[in-house]
Amino acid sequence: MYLTVIVPTYRRPQDLSQCLEALQEQTRIADEVMVVVRDIDTDTWEFIKTFDQKSLPLTICKVSVPGQVAALNAALDQASGDIIAITDDDAMPHRDWLARIENYFLNDSCIGGVGGRDWIYEGDKLVSGAKQIVGKVQWFGRMIGEHHVGIGEAREVDILKGANMSYRRSALKNVRFDTRLRGTGAQVHNDLAFSLSVQKAGWKLIYDPKVAVNHYPAQRFDEDKRGIFNEVAVINLAHNETLILLEYLQPIKRLIYILWAVLVGTRDAYGIVQVVRFFKSENTLALKKFVASLKGRWQGWQTWLIVQPEKINSVKNVECG
Repeated sequence: MYLTVIVPTYRRPQDLSQCLEALQEQTRIADEVMVVVRDIDTDTWEFIKTFDQKSLPLTICKVSVPGQVAALNAALDQASGDIIAITDDDAMPHRDWLARIENYFLNDSCIGGVGGRDWIYEGDKLVSGAKQIVGKVQWFGRMIGEHHVGIGEAREVDILKGANMSYRRSALKNVRFDTRLRGTGAQVHNDLAFSLSVQKAGWKLIYDPKVAVNHYPAQRFDEDKRGIFNEVAVINLAHNETLILLEYLQPIKRLIYILWAVLVGTRDAYGIVQVVRFFKSENTLALKKFVASLKGRWQGWQTWLIVQPEKINSVKNVECG
């Protein structure tokens, strides 16, 4: 199988260097490594000039549109692989990452996507935890991520995480990253939308903790600063989540999801219960988060009603063989 690795990057040449070095050390070397670089990202262009590629089959995909969605779509349009593996520039795949990925696709023609654990480091400290249930969407729309602390055997999931996911080319025939998603950088939940599109078409998504990368979350150069409240970032996150789940859920469950989102919500997009839960420690900040979340939910609903995707809904169910 011909295997392509896609790495979108923006203004993080030191992180990118570590990622590419990890790809050079794979026991199964990629047939194509495609780094997606913004046209204005002078730091990364300078790094690429001096990087020792060795035997790494490196190609560069230049984009002018900001955001991860545009970067990944451009790479998908150019990639040659039967298998498309995607990781972040601030991640370092384990040596057997690609070998394990390829093995899954070779042994089961019904598998459309494979992902695994991203061992998150905050500085030098590993984020610990152990969860059996990861990468699922509950019946009423609540998402369970937790890919970074998943343990146990390989199993089917609904969601693969952007830092560590791979797809069969034939599963992506009519699928691209959703251009309706908001944000000028990470465009939060783009991996959720992509995973659900492939799964909804009838392909199996597999999560195996042994398909692993080390993840060192780096600085973002957009409105989402990781852990620092920004109204626009919260609105964008709530918009994207709402849009994606309205697209995915059946009609009656959509209404239940909206009620749950407003009444309960999550730690990222507050509902009333979350405001009560965190008001003592956050005071008026909890209310600001709630208002921003409601704005995002409403705007996500409006986008779902008005702006229909060009390709995502054209995916047909598959027959494995």
